[in-house]
Amino acid sequence: MTDLPEIHGVCPAPLSAVKDAFAQNFVDAPEGLDEQAARFSVCIEGELVVDLWAGAADPRSGVAFDARTLTPVYSTGKAVMSLLIAQCVERGLMTYDQTVASLWPAYGQAGKDAVTVAQLMSHQDGLPGFDTEMDPTIWFDPPAVLARLAAQAPMWPPGTASGYHPITIGYLAGELFRLTDGRSMGMALKQDFAEPFGLDLWLGLPEAEHGRVATMKKPAKAVDLGPIDAVKKAAFLDKGSAPGGRGSAEWRTMEIPSANLHATAPGLARIMGVLANDGLLDGKAILSAAVVDQAIKERIHGRDRVLPFDLSWAAGFTRNAGLGIFGPGARSVGHCGWGGSCAFADPDARVSAAYVMTRQSHHLLGDPRAQRLVDALYAAL
Repeated sequence: MTDLPEIHGVCPAPLSAVKDAFAQNFVDAPEGLDEQAARFSVCIEGELVVDLWAGAADPRSGVAFDARTLTPVYSTGKAVMSLLIAQCVERGLMTYDQTVASLWPAYGQAGKDAVTVAQLMSHQDGLPGFDTEMDPTIWFDPPAVLARLAAQAPMWPPGTASGYHPITIGYLAGELFRLTDGRSMGMALKQDFAEPFGLDLWLGLPEAEHGRVATMKKPAKAVDLGPIDAVKKAAFLDKGSAPGGRGSAEWRTMEIPSANLHATAPGLARIMGVLANDGLLDGKAILSAAVVDQAIKERIHGRDRVLPFDLSWAAGFTRNAGLGIFGPGARSVGHCGWGGSCAFADPDARVSAAYVMTRQSHHLLGDPRAQRLVDALYAAL
């Protein structure tokens, strides 16, 4: 048990149980995972109603975690990545049923010519990692990554199962976006969302912003992937399965839509509100209700080839069906990130929320600290 730091932000009296749960995570968290620093934000019908933060952004120096502190949210960024693809669908630049090869001919090599955009986004194309060990510095050379993946044969028949793509999906979806929109995902995020709506979300963090990033404490335990096979090794365990061999500054500065979004919780909660509010953000139509439905509907449901769970995948979003990690809503969607962060949208309750933290846990989905906050939220609604 640790001392309770000062809690900052806003939380209305009817939702006071959320603030109590947030405080409890600092002094008596599940599994001894007492927070180092964290932030939890909730939007209801698009309005930010809860925004709580506390702790030290850098425990060694004592620098406080404040309203401007950025946190790397790793795979939680896949929710933003998927929203950007949905925006391309909204603009008529692609459809979910279109083949990837019709937009990116090189991708159609080695038996991938019939893979659709929806199958790619729902982790069904069989490219969760490289099929031979690569040097981890390859991830800092996107053209090399894309050429390698385009030429690679699927590790299982596409469309027959999902197999979570920890890193590769960001490069694949990012290239689809670039070919159809003409911009990188990071530039589009900045121009279409961050600047006009005041969202503190970054894909490709400029060096001038690096001083705002909180210090992360890595998990004390390894993740449990279940029985290991070649598919899981390629996705998570091979030497080149994740970026490495370069400094953190270079990693922060480059764009990896699947893995290195830097964000604040309010920024995540507000952008996820697009899916919770019929496509609206601050009253402006971002997506039509029809495209929201296409983006969040189930594309495949079953035992994942990489993550040790039965999962329902939408077009890039983890669906709440069978998991119950994003509240009780059957249509809720979101994504979790390495160490415990998450962001989700509940279109039935018109709620969106995000949790970020600096002490990472080993949980692949549904970190118990986030679960405590989500459970308290829905109990109070």
